[in-house]
Amino acid sequence: MAMMDSSSSSLLYPPPPVSMNLHIENRQKLINRFRENLISSSRDLHGFILLQGGEEQTRYCTDHEDLFRQESYFAYLFGVREPGFYGAIDINTGKSILFAPRLPAEYAVWMGEIKSLSHFKETYMVDMAYYTDEITEVLNNQYKGSGKPMLFLLHGLNTDSKNYSKPAEFEGIEKFETDLKTLHPILTECRVVKSKLELAVIQYANDISSEAHIEVMRKTKPEMQEYQLESIFLHHTYFYGSCRHCSYTCICATGDNSSVLHYGHAAAPNDRTLRDGDMALLDMGAEFHFYASDITCSFPVNGKFTSNQRLIYNAVLDAHDAVISSMRPGVNWVDMHKLAEKVILQALKKGSLLVGDVDEMMVERLGSAFMPHGLGHLMGLDTHDPGGYLQGFERPKEAGLRSLRTSRDLIDGMVITVEPGCYFIDALLVPAMESPKTSKFFNHEEITKFRGFGGVRIESDLYVTSDGCVNMTKVPRKIEDVEAVMGGASWPIKKSKRMKLDE
Repeated sequence: MAMMDSSSSSLLYPPPPVSMNLHIENRQKLINRFRENLISSSRDLHGFILLQGGEEQTRYCTDHEDLFRQESYFAYLFGVREPGFYGAIDINTGKSILFAPRLPAEYAVWMGEIKSLSHFKETYMVDMAYYTDEITEVLNNQYKGSGKPMLFLLHGLNTDSKNYSKPAEFEGIEKFETDLKTLHPILTECRVVKSKLELAVIQYANDISSEAHIEVMRKTKPEMQEYQLESIFLHHTYFYGSCRHCSYTCICATGDNSSVLHYGHAAAPNDRTLRDGDMALLDMGAEFHFYASDITCSFPVNGKFTSNQRLIYNAVLDAHDAVISSMRPGVNWVDMHKLAEKVILQALKKGSLLVGDVDEMMVERLGSAFMPHGLGHLMGLDTHDPGGYLQGFERPKEAGLRSLRTSRDLIDGMVITVEPGCYFIDALLVPAMESPKTSKFFNHEEITKFRGFGGVRIESDLYVTSDGCVNMTKVPRKIEDVEAVMGGASWPIKKSKRMKLDE
């Protein structure tokens, strides 16, 4: 393992290779489940699963091309980095077919070598490779059934974005029968449970992101800019981990900004000056080989917790730890959210911010005034991975619970974030303090002292095992550990028993 200079180094460099066996396994999982579905509905085992990969996008009307990132369902099955591809799986034989764009000769002048079909076949470990203008001919030639070949296309609702996945389109599609209903729920459910190879990739994304969070902790000082913390993280994960993409826009919030749940966007661009006494809430995760990490660390920018900061931080940490201790297959995620709320409310009562019966607070949904977001979400190829709500299941309607991105029971192999938080958001607290149903629970004098405090969130990525769960995130969490690391103490990330990515 190569070592870097002591002032800034990584135990994780160089990043490991990732085998296309990961995507072969994903395709096999899909075809097995797909055939089971067709058999159970008395349908023929003929036709093709067909997906269209992502296309490069330009900035508005200009010729500026945004950095391409593959569409996630296509990445799951084929692992292709380049734009403009299609991929098919023959339901009868299980064979995979990749269709590459036929590039013009001038591509070699401006963009580099034009790769051969054999290159794509070998690189992505598919059975066959052709050009996209050959889709109609190839699929008709491969088809062994009667009548028009059936194409199973990807079309379905993403319950987080409320957007629909785009079914494949190509010239000549009218020569096929098409099915827009069968594929999406089966393929989405395949993505919910991760294989060992997928878990190894997600673990590496967590390891390098954890290391970067620690690097940020060590370098954070008052009078820095929020965007400098973001820059340190991005540099570390790219320089040492080859993570060109982030899983999402970095949230580098300090002071009152840490109560803005999705801070860091274009209208609030991580541009505040850090002040002595501020809490920082840093939600940042790198993406490695399409797979996400999602980690939040909260700490005082001067490296020392005040008594008020300790109170709120430990309330959130206790909730975080209580949920992780309770996770196992069959546990319902709504129950875990309520557990986190209850632990936080109990801590706020013990700290004299709240008074009264905590069970009554739970009935009145008081926890949503302090934690309006859901406890966590499925994670994989996307930060908010699909599959949070099965077909026919609706989101809870109550305050706080309606923000949950899943209400499912946990499953062995599922990856989910645990991210309780406690925030002081005037838009929520003022109405709750004035409401006849909840006003009685507040110690109004004490709670006023926390106006402008911001918030604390602690987020880790967990995968569910047969008898519990494993925390993939490797950062200091206890107050004494956070202060020690910020004070210069070493924090070697034990290389979690890392599964080989190239098996």
